[in-house]
Amino acid sequence: MATVIGIGEAMVRLAPAAGETLESAAAFTVQVGGAEANVCVALARLGVATAWISRLPANPFGRRIADAVRAAGVDADGIVWASDGSAGVMFLQPGAAPRTGEIFYYRRQSAFASIDPDAVGWSRLDGARVVHLTGITPALGDRPRDLVVRAIAEARARQLLVSFDVNYRATLWSPSAARETLGPLLNGLDIVLVNERDARGVFEMRGEPDAVARALRDRLRCRVLVLTCGESGAVAADAETVVRQPAVRAEVVDRVGRGDAFAAGFLYGYLARGTGNGLRYGAALAALKQTYSGDFCRATLRDVEAVLRGDDHGLRR
Repeated sequence: MATVIGIGEAMVRLAPAAGETLESAAAFTVQVGGAEANVCVALARLGVATAWISRLPANPFGRRIADAVRAAGVDADGIVWASDGSAGVMFLQPGAAPRTGEIFYYRRQSAFASIDPDAVGWSRLDGARVVHLTGITPALGDRPRDLVVRAIAEARARQLLVSFDVNYRATLWSPSAARETLGPLLNGLDIVLVNERDARGVFEMRGEPDAVARALRDRLRCRVLVLTCGESGAVAADAETVVRQPAVRAEVVDRVGRGDAFAAGFLYGYLARGTGNGLRYGAALAALKQTYSGDFCRATLRDVEAVLRGDDHGLRR
């Protein structure tokens, strides 16, 4: 029985070696990634029972995605298998300062985009504690948007916590479209995570992080509003106070998936001992994620707790 259940799309990720470009690369590394699946994988590595619900094509690419998620310790039996459609694909163009990185998505005709909420086995939510969603899913079309609405209703019927990471994607929709759709979805949820850029661009909230976190929490009427601020750390506002957490410095191998790792760490810490603890684990896991190639964070609980203790990060013998 899963404690945390993620619902959303995962894709095949193709990336050239560091220093190569999509135009010049003769070979690509093939990995799997997707926001909700990334969160489930990170939590599974910390020892939390997780499950992932999605829709995949019954072909080699769909099976590769499912196998990768299962191999990371996540229950993927809730996947809805499709006889048609394709798996989503993303091409990652690695950046190197001052050159920015880019991601190119090919997901418009994916099997997930045609998911029918009625085809999902919602009884899989029975006994869970948290349903985790992101703002990527409703940006993928009417059916994925209906899926998010249904998931929130099913979670509420079971008195589960709903965690929602705004995760705005400019390549999928405009800030105004995102604001119009996400506002009603986020209203009254338990945990809302948003980065400082999206708080400003999507919700038009400006000011000091503490003030933005408080104001956005009041606006969305959520239980906890978590505002991540990159190298400045994170702030969380709940009914009692505003808590601040500095970022943890890391050697960057791959930034992709850092926000998902933060969300996973926050959920881990929050479920154990509340908001402040959630921020601590979120910051540690986000830092650790950047040391791994690929979307998945493969850190263990031992790794996270070593960071939290401030242990020497040299060679362990």
